[in-house]
Amino acid sequence: MKAVIAIDSFKGSLSSLEAGQAAAEGIKRVFPDAAVQVCPLADGGEGTVETLISGMGGTIRRLPVTGPLGETVTGRYGILEDKVTAVMEMADAAGITMVPPAQRNPMYTTTYGVGELIRDAIKEGCRKFIVGIGGSATNDGGVGMLQALGFAFLDAEGNSVAQGAQGLEKLAVLGTAHAMKELDVCEFHIACDVNNVLCGPEGCSAVFGPQKGANEAMIHRMDEWLADYAALAAAVCGNEADPNYPGSGAAGGLGFAFRTFLHGSLEPGVEMILRETRLEEKVKDADIVITGEGRLDGQTVMGKAPIGVAALAKKYGRKVVAFSGCVTEDARVCNAHGIDAFFPIVRGAVSLEEAMDQENAARNMTDTAEQVFRLLHME
Repeated sequence: MKAVIAIDSFKGSLSSLEAGQAAAEGIKRVFPDAAVQVCPLADGGEGTVETLISGMGGTIRRLPVTGPLGETVTGRYGILEDKVTAVMEMADAAGITMVPPAQRNPMYTTTYGVGELIRDAIKEGCRKFIVGIGGSATNDGGVGMLQALGFAFLDAEGNSVAQGAQGLEKLAVLGTAHAMKELDVCEFHIACDVNNVLCGPEGCSAVFGPQKGANEAMIHRMDEWLADYAALAAAVCGNEADPNYPGSGAAGGLGFAFRTFLHGSLEPGVEMILRETRLEEKVKDADIVITGEGRLDGQTVMGKAPIGVAALAKKYGRKVVAFSGCVTEDARVCNAHGIDAFFPIVRGAVSLEEAMDQENAARNMTDTAEQVFRLLHME
């Protein structure tokens, strides 16, 4: 038997590889000679760096960068074994969890630290970037990131505009002459799972501004400033400066900045990770594919990692089994989207804390996988 395991992390409990290894142990109890391959899985959000580094090889680099409030924080990113691919999460330099609730205000939060991470990776020899942009505290249109990379954003007097969305109010001149030359040979793949545009009722200010601390007046002002910014960008960058492109409003306009100034591609996170890890090459020869996530529910079919795995497996007619920390009643919709059967791993009435305990979760995963494969052994 050949089994391929690609399970998303059980957040707060098991990493992707820990979950996969626990399931592999259960399979081996029943099929000692089985060829079991554990593959890293992530959706481009939290945990992507650790998952890809641990599963594909590489190193984590840490360095001081500018945090969302302008303070110095420790940022980090991964460099894969090929030495040219960097894996980043913007939330490591400008994430909303880095800002105490009472201090959340997108007028002042900046993406400058994201640019510092990219700049450092370029100096380390990286030319390919995989960047997750979920969980931002910012609404600066990515201007902070671009300033860190050498782009000029000036007011009418020729001074650099202030950090945060407030800087957009006085933005009058946009220059690219002093941007890092290495950017011309870099490629940026942006994990972007929202389709929001830059401005308007479905734009980043209106939709995501409130959770970042913006009130109605701030939302209106930021939306107008971002529209003016987009017009300036169009004068410099042409058609690539499209504020209505799906995903332009991701991370407070960071999606717009990546696509307009760095020629980045905005892609669903799951699809990107599945491609980069070459999972398709592995599942096509498998007898069975194992996937899962911490909570399997009706929203799983809306582009989450297990459905991406199932779609690849079904392309080759493979059986798909999913394990989850818990399942909801509406999880049955997953059966119509490639998951042949799913199983919760919790084996008794326990508290949430007990269920999420790493040791308990790993043991439950192993024991559940064993019992499922005992059934398969009877075929």
